[in-house]
Amino acid sequence: MRINKYALAGIAGGVAVAIAISRRVAERQPKPPPRGDHDGWHRAPLASLDFETTGIDPLNDRVLSYALISDVGPDVNGLINPGIPIPASSAEVHGITDVLLADAPPPAIGIAIVVEWVQQLIDRGVGLVVFNAAYDLSMLHAEATRWGVPQPDWDRLLVVDPYVIDWGILRGTLGSRKLTDVAAYYSVPLDNAHDAAADARAARGVAYEVGARHPYVAANTLVELMARQRSWFADRAEDWNAYARTVDRPLNDPDGWPLASVLTSPT
Repeated sequence: MRINKYALAGIAGGVAVAIAISRRVAERQPKPPPRGDHDGWHRAPLASLDFETTGIDPLNDRVLSYALISDVGPDVNGLINPGIPIPASSAEVHGITDVLLADAPPPAIGIAIVVEWVQQLIDRGVGLVVFNAAYDLSMLHAEATRWGVPQPDWDRLLVVDPYVIDWGILRGTLGSRKLTDVAAYYSVPLDNAHDAAADARAARGVAYEVGARHPYVAANTLVELMARQRSWFADRAEDWNAYARTVDRPLNDPDGWPLASVLTSPT
């Protein structure tokens, strides 16, 4: 097959146009502010936690794998055999199957490892990064109760939740803000989404970027940041609820951060 010079010129022109369009699209993409040289909580070592689970209900679904990314020592990754079948829809997301977990430790052992690790962070005053903490930490609380594992000292836990902070900064103006979206926005690598270790590292990377790029957020102590995150979470819940009431959708819990309020309310 012969391609004459005019055809080649046409191909080259088409490529040039495609490149120009791609550049214009990239230029229009929203970008975070530049990094600053200010001090703040983002300059201290932070730990990070993430779970892969059987589903999206933090009170009734089960932990299948955990990644505990340390601020100082070796990371801890583990699998848990939940003792129940893994839904096919969940396995399709994270690739964890019943066969893979056949020889994994039971929940009482795995959850105890996670709780002890979290308690050590609490005792050392280290901030724990958890993307969408209301989900993972509520699940940890529910699992600990389910398997008779003593709860960590939740009242002293210092949480950094990039999911909530991102909403507090942008107020939902950029649409979907899953971890993949927020990581891409802050140019944080996330090569293996829905792997607990990869997600936990990316979440911590996003937390550092948020602090480095938003001085008024980084200026808080972690204790002060906890209060701001509770407020932002409540604002986000009420923002959703204003819409949900008009279409008869379930309401979100404004008091459900970092733990679902049903877990912390007096019985």
